[in-house]
Amino acid sequence: MTDTKITAKYVLASAGAVLFTWLIHEFTHWVTSEALGYEAIMTLNTVSPLTGQEQTDWHKIYISASGPLITILQALIVFMFLLKKGWNKLVYPLLFTPLYMRVMAGFFNFIKPNDEGRVSDFFGLGLFTLSIIVSAILFFLVYRISKKHQLNWKFNILTLLVVIFFSSILIMADQFLGIRIL
Repeated sequence: MTDTKITAKYVLASAGAVLFTWLIHEFTHWVTSEALGYEAIMTLNTVSPLTGQEQTDWHKIYISASGPLITILQALIVFMFLLKKGWNKLVYPLLFTPLYMRVMAGFFNFIKPNDEGRVSDFFGLGLFTLSIIVSAILFFLVYRISKKHQLNWKFNILTLLVVIFFSSILIMADQFLGIRIL
């Protein structure tokens, strides 16, 4: 029987998954920016070039694409692990968090284009096309693991609420405290 009990250990694992997913995503933007020759600042939820540096359009696209690509890679690695090695409740949030993160980012395209939105728009695909594709891929991975390990809707809804809670803390900490990491 698949263990889907929400325990303190699971909540902590989820908090760790949110922090890891956000940091690796932003770190990849930062590394890409630095590798392309731009000095950049990384906070918990953003990467931006130092004032006065003008990035080329192609460089902006490389930088924008790098974060979602590492997030998709993370989800694929965790998906393969859960598919081949069997159920591990403490690893599952590392698959679920990328889905939430990219769906949420897709919705924020209504306010201001971000990662997939900028890339999609740049290539003339429309603002939401890549966001929808990425979200659909990540949803498929979560759905497939949920089906394989017979995860019920209640477990996934509770996981969603935990991920939303910790993501909100991270995003608000970034907005109000402006914690500079790099």
